[in-house]
Amino acid sequence: MSLFLVQHGKSLSKEVDPEQGLSDEGRSETEEIASAAEARGLWIDRIIQSGKKRAAQTAEIFAFRLHPTGGVQMMDGLNPLDNVASFAEKINASENLMLVGHLPFMERMASFLITGAEDKPVIRFQNSGIVCLERDENSGHWTIRWTLFPRIG
Repeated sequence: MSLFLVQHGKSLSKEVDPEQGLSDEGRSETEEIASAAEARGLWIDRIIQSGKKRAAQTAEIFAFRLHPTGGVQMMDGLNPLDNVASFAEKINASENLMLVGHLPFMERMASFLITGAEDKPVIRFQNSGIVCLERDENSGHWTIRWTLFPRIG
């Protein structure tokens, strides 16, 4: 199955919103990407988000479009500096799972799964973008299957 890594949408500054919810631009870009994913028939079993307001709002927009059978859940371990190796052990490779979180965690998770080392960058994320990783059933190796970002370049 596939793992979909999503960096939350663009957020408001702490001065405007102490909880840093999504900005209008962040909401709009997330809705655009979620709609594009829906149009392409993306199927998700579950969405897990970090619990921070911007991640929860991003996850809800994706859930509205993609209708994950297991719904949206908050889980510890997806914050910016959390341990990716510990979280990777929790991933059930038999389901289509979407993780909605933060940088640098998402980039480090992609690096860790693909290279075995979190400090070897393999991709740069964009707010609201999806990076789809796929695990080979025979070898157990992860690869980037595709990406869907709000902006090219």
